[in-house]
Amino acid sequence: MPSSPSARVRFREKRSSADLQTGKSAQQLVAELAERRWVQEAFAWFRSHARMLEDLQLEVTAIPAPPWGEAARCDWLKARFEELGLADVHLDELGNVLGIRRGAQSHDHFIALSAHLDTVFPPGTEISVRREGDKLCGPGISDNGSGIAAMLAIAGAMRDVPIQNSLPVLFIGTVGEEGEGDLRGMRHVFQQRRWLDSIATLIAIDGAGTDTIIAEALGSRRYEITLQGVGGHSWSDFGVANPIVALARIIERFASTPAPITPKTTYNIGTIQGGTSVNSIPQTAVMRVDTRSASVEELDKLERALRETVEQVLSAMPNRNRKEALTAVVKVIGDRPAADLPLDSRLLETIRAVDSQLSNVAKIQRASTDANIALSLGREALAIGAGGTGGGAHTLHEWYDPTGRDLGLKRILLLTLALSGLSEPDSSDEKS
Repeated sequence: MPSSPSARVRFREKRSSADLQTGKSAQQLVAELAERRWVQEAFAWFRSHARMLEDLQLEVTAIPAPPWGEAARCDWLKARFEELGLADVHLDELGNVLGIRRGAQSHDHFIALSAHLDTVFPPGTEISVRREGDKLCGPGISDNGSGIAAMLAIAGAMRDVPIQNSLPVLFIGTVGEEGEGDLRGMRHVFQQRRWLDSIATLIAIDGAGTDTIIAEALGSRRYEITLQGVGGHSWSDFGVANPIVALARIIERFASTPAPITPKTTYNIGTIQGGTSVNSIPQTAVMRVDTRSASVEELDKLERALRETVEQVLSAMPNRNRKEALTAVVKVIGDRPAADLPLDSRLLETIRAVDSQLSNVAKIQRASTDANIALSLGREALAIGAGGTGGGAHTLHEWYDPTGRDLGLKRILLLTLALSGLSEPDSSDEKS
């Protein structure tokens, strides 16, 4: 991903200079924005369109979006972006959906608002969406049906009021955020020179709630370890090195690897596979390992420990001859960068000001989201929820309660406008 450290610093300094020209603190700026007639009308729009947003959320959730199979949902979002009058609406090479709300001023920097389109559910999963009382139910309804609906709500309110943003706002529906997607959609966005050079700030909308600010990117690396042998019959070929036995020894030894509490670091053996029958010495055994940490250095340590463990176990396995020795392939199948939003960043100052204005209490937390990519490149980025409440994430019993959704939408809108700015008001733009 092309971006030198010096280029990252220059980008931040350029943005900071633009922010400081206002001469106002984030709290003053947000307070003034919240009183503007346009903004108050947008708040009212959220309330008056609550049922429409529920319908959109149910509609998009009913469209399967399994890993590597988000195309139908991408087409759906593209049509919604076009209906909302966004400019330059298109799908990129991976299927990310992009559209621009142009700014009142000509500028080459964008405020980006994103929501991931994919779910964790594999192809063939029955996707049944429904209303149960006040709740919306269905797999993916909260993660990330609520985020998609929130992004559309912001675009809809900005169009209908209309909000005259100064800097352009880039709306992005990303593919491949979940699991083994490895943030591939957002990673691809920032691999494009056009967006690498122009996205100044990213706000990722992910899941429900208003009580968190994901400003610390949780790093993770995932591995697939494949052991290969000659195999054979359990009776006649007894003594041939057994990949499953070797895998069990690797697991036992690696599971004793120390992991620090601070910075929090974890590892997990998630899946194991191998063998064809109870009376066959298997030819292959495979396991997948997940490692996570707030520290890149700790992830490096875990990787070294894992690779050394594989080598040590294989070298100690009994073999009748060299031909029957086991071989191992350690493949990295996921690599999400760890990074933190600086505590003195304008973005963090602004979201805190927004929460203060709305009397909302939120804590900074660490998680893995699309914001990881931007943060790793030195851009200001965070992830916040769409409002409302949700539960049962990543299960078939997932639910979302839209009660209080408007607080989340107000939060997203105020943050977006504080960053993009409003154009100078005309004479009719007085406080209501």
